[in-house]
Amino acid sequence: MRVFLLCALLFAATAATAADYVAQPDSKLGFTATYQDEAFQGTFTRFAPVIRFDPADLASSRFDVRITLASAGTANAERDEMLLGSEFFDAAGAPEARYVATRFRALGGNRFVAEGTLSLRGVSKPVPLTFTWTPGAKPVLVGEATVSRLAFKVGTGDWTDTDLLPDAVKVTTRLVLTPKPN
Repeated sequence: MRVFLLCALLFAATAATAADYVAQPDSKLGFTATYQDEAFQGTFTRFAPVIRFDPADLASSRFDVRITLASAGTANAERDEMLLGSEFFDAAGAPEARYVATRFRALGGNRFVAEGTLSLRGVSKPVPLTFTWTPGAKPVLVGEATVSRLAFKVGTGDWTDTDLLPDAVKVTTRLVLTPKPN
């Protein structure tokens, strides 16, 4: 019984000392896709990541990122209107995407993989995020993932034609982090 209580106290003390981080305004979340073999880039201007990450304690690490889909933009008004509509993000019907990761693997050096789940348009599927972690007073996380847009019902109807719009979308992020205020 004493051993159990001691373990519980140690776990609680460890959990209490782990820091949660939030992104600073210069952080970025973007995506790259192609349409008729022409690449285009987009960004989400509103997203809220809460990151708990310790390279020495991957078991207590966690990512929780909420993305406001209506904040997506590609610097092309016609494409942006379509992107937010019901055939793609359906920002009015499903306004938020969420990425949650609770399992992590070290790749060596400062490289890691977050084994997370993306929830988008009512679909939740695993999406690994490969990232680098640069520690410091303001840690920096730089990551990349490949998402199957069709698996999440992004691009329905005529847009399922992968000759026009390939299935794979590259998602990139650069987060400059600071400790979350209590």
